[in-house]
Amino acid sequence: MSVKPSHILGHNARNTYTKLNTFAAKKYGFSKLRTKELLREHNIPTASVYHIFESINDVQEVNWNNFPLPFVVKPASGSAGKGIVLLIKKTADGKSWIDNEGHEWSREDLNLHVSNILDGEFSTWGENHKAIVEEMITPHPALAKYAYRGTPDIRVVVFNSVPVMAMTRIPTKMSQGKANLDLGAIGLGIDMATGVTTYGVSGKAEKITHFPNSKKKVNGILIPMWSRVLEVAVQAANAAGYTFMGADLFIHQEKGPMIVELNGFPGLSIQLANRAGLKKRLDRVEGIEVRDAKHGVKIAQALFAENFADKIKIEEGLKIISTNPTVSVHGDDKKWYSAEGRVNTGRYRSAISEDLADQLGLVDIEDLLWRQQEGLEGKLPVVEVQFSLKGVKHNTAMVVTKSLNKTKYQVELGRRDLQGYLIGEIES
Repeated sequence: MSVKPSHILGHNARNTYTKLNTFAAKKYGFSKLRTKELLREHNIPTASVYHIFESINDVQEVNWNNFPLPFVVKPASGSAGKGIVLLIKKTADGKSWIDNEGHEWSREDLNLHVSNILDGEFSTWGENHKAIVEEMITPHPALAKYAYRGTPDIRVVVFNSVPVMAMTRIPTKMSQGKANLDLGAIGLGIDMATGVTTYGVSGKAEKITHFPNSKKKVNGILIPMWSRVLEVAVQAANAAGYTFMGADLFIHQEKGPMIVELNGFPGLSIQLANRAGLKKRLDRVEGIEVRDAKHGVKIAQALFAENFADKIKIEEGLKIISTNPTVSVHGDDKKWYSAEGRVNTGRYRSAISEDLADQLGLVDIEDLLWRQQEGLEGKLPVVEVQFSLKGVKHNTAMVVTKSLNKTKYQVELGRRDLQGYLIGEIES
């Protein structure tokens, strides 16, 4: 897959978007503690904080046995996974702790590590350094089997309350069980519509098709609770007042998606993992009026669906349709209705006649995805539509147009919804 240079977001161009964030929002990117307070205020799930070290005196007084395992020790203002220790269990004699790499930590070792954090050894910014002890989020079983001794996380880039790109970062032996690309974790792009992984990149920014030293492919992994992951990311961005940012999340089997931290300067390697340019996606959502997090997710899943799933369908066998296929459309009453359709490869996004959309209850001002300029007709509503073609169900976004009212056709299929089909004169 080739990506045009004009579609890529570089470091200088990124600054154009980070400048859109308010000064108040930027503070959350520099303080994990401030972020956690905000998330709790808005009932957005995040890991529980067990203790905050603010001075050397705290180190001398703490009782490490009070913290329930597993737990994490980390700097409050760190980055790139520096200074993070994941403690999994106690030693047999109960006097020390074992980290995710199997190393033993005594009480004195932990005190020294916290002292180093307080001295600023692992901090990226600020002068008032703090250390945090917090709950360790155990990985969701669906993802745990791919990770080396750590918890995979999800990075979601949000702009204008729309999640525009995402990847999962999988801990490896090289990254010492941490979900950080700089340390050697791998990044997998994710299809925004389905939550299925698409492409992979190593910590060295090299394209990969399989997990390290494995026959397991990096594509085709379904991220659990996908729509909820995107929704929580947008909720966090809105709560903090971010226009442009990256949200990092863990997925807990029972608690669902949980915010790890918010980043006002998200890394750009996510583009490599997705083999797609952020700049193009940012341009597509700029200026769209987004009502809330759910609406933002709907827009993302309509705009940024990969054709990856369609490639899988092609491998299963091409389906042939005529230039005037019969299309089944799902109405608001949960019933399916047959409609006359036609193929228009000159159109990217499919269209539905205003009469049919009204008849099926698909046009509701509260449920519009956005409005799109359509030639002389002006800005037309775009709605979410579920349709079936040759027995295959599709969820897509269609333009509602009056122009089809004057024809015998009620649905016009564009290129976006024709992936995985061959067009012939006779359906078979």
